[in-house]
Amino acid sequence: MLLRGLVPFALACLCGMPAMAAPASDQEIIHVLNRLGFGPNAGDFAHVKAIGIDRYIAEQLNPQSIPEPPELTAQLAALDTMRLDPIQLFQQYGPRPAMGGAKPSPEEIKARREAARIIVQQEQAARVFRALYSRRQLEEVMVDFWYNHFNVFAQKGLDHLWVGAYEEAAIRPHALGRFRDLLLATAKSPAMLFYLDNWENSAPGSHMPNGREAGINENYARELMELHTLGVDGGYSQEDVVSLAHILTGWGFARPRMMPPDRTGFLFDPSRHEPGAKQFLGHMIAASGEGEGVAALDILARSPATAKHIAFELAQYFVADTPPQALVDRLAARFSQTDGDTSAVLAALFASPEFRAGAGQKYKTPYRFVLSAARAAGAAVNNPRPLIGMMGRLGMPLYGCQTPDGYKNTENAWLGPEATNLRVSFATAIAAGRLPLANAPAAEPAVMPVAATNEPPQAAPADAAALETLLAPILSAHTRAVIDESPPALRAALVLGSPDFMRQ
Repeated sequence: MLLRGLVPFALACLCGMPAMAAPASDQEIIHVLNRLGFGPNAGDFAHVKAIGIDRYIAEQLNPQSIPEPPELTAQLAALDTMRLDPIQLFQQYGPRPAMGGAKPSPEEIKARREAARIIVQQEQAARVFRALYSRRQLEEVMVDFWYNHFNVFAQKGLDHLWVGAYEEAAIRPHALGRFRDLLLATAKSPAMLFYLDNWENSAPGSHMPNGREAGINENYARELMELHTLGVDGGYSQEDVVSLAHILTGWGFARPRMMPPDRTGFLFDPSRHEPGAKQFLGHMIAASGEGEGVAALDILARSPATAKHIAFELAQYFVADTPPQALVDRLAARFSQTDGDTSAVLAALFASPEFRAGAGQKYKTPYRFVLSAARAAGAAVNNPRPLIGMMGRLGMPLYGCQTPDGYKNTENAWLGPEATNLRVSFATAIAAGRLPLANAPAAEPAVMPVAATNEPPQAAPADAAALETLLAPILSAHTRAVIDESPPALRAALVLGSPDFMRQ
């Protein structure tokens, strides 16, 4: 019954309605918490109200100065695979080598693959726990942004072993740092090397460690320029793609027996590297083995085309689906002036009038919608699987984007009747406390109810009055009228399932 009342309301408002005027400071607080984080909760709203928006932004740009809640630290500490480096992950969960000439049986291979599922499950849990409870909200937002920019599909071959280490070691440490350092870390990660096939990229006629003859693979070189740096219109040619592929020959990952000098899993194999100097984007790169790749990445990181490409993506993510060109130009200039300092670029973005006036211009992705609903409802989440499952049902499985361009963050990618129906179902379930979020997950993933039922609550229902107070600045006159005319049991679901809440 509750769902039947909510769906027509949400579908009728798909196009949105103008928001009722609210106190500007409170509306701006909600806007900042929506964009710099995964939506408001009562504690963060009170914190920003007390210290002011500018000071809050400054805090978020310096995450190491913000202490984390002990409860979050304890949740993360229980996820033991996150403490393993890529070599250890391969040793403990990777495919077994043939012993005495006998290959593992299909049953053994399947059992080992099943055991390795815990790696992705624990990284998914860590991502959700941090997004919900970390006080370093901007850092978590930028981890999501950069992972999507440098996307790796967790279910491609060996990548199920390394997706967690990729995010923890390559993405997270550089999320607010220099783009060049982030670019190099992703290029050397076993996860990226495997996903875009650069581990196979070898000088013609050379051989892989297993003796198989190797050759040039252009896949990573092409995506590196088209998606990660210059952009599709960034001024490179097919000759540059080929040259970059030759430059990056020999870049691969270590097997456990190889014992590389560090524990990142990266290994440069000189025997598979194409010798000689190479021409790339108008630059002559001297022969220097692994150093050639580093030099090429430096060229890409400092290109004006890269500055424009990253500036556009940041403006689209934080401001509007079609961001103002003047803003993109200013951010690109700041990127170049600071040698790709992400924090400096973001500081300019958050101070811009375009950002400050952009409330409601973005439609939440499934990832943001699910997380923001749980945060606003004050849900106590020890079992994140129902939230992760809902992201998947809405078409955005965590670490599940198969293509290297990552998930879209624009409205036309996610807004539609069927998706709205699912969102309203989720809002109904979480508002009523019918999701099994409170208890630690069992051995098998929890089944996520998507509609209101007559089953008893499994968690505390959301406080409708608190939700209305928290989100009042963004609720339209129409939404408020519908809520005012509704029974108490429906009010929290109406807030979380409203078109106003689905925007940010």
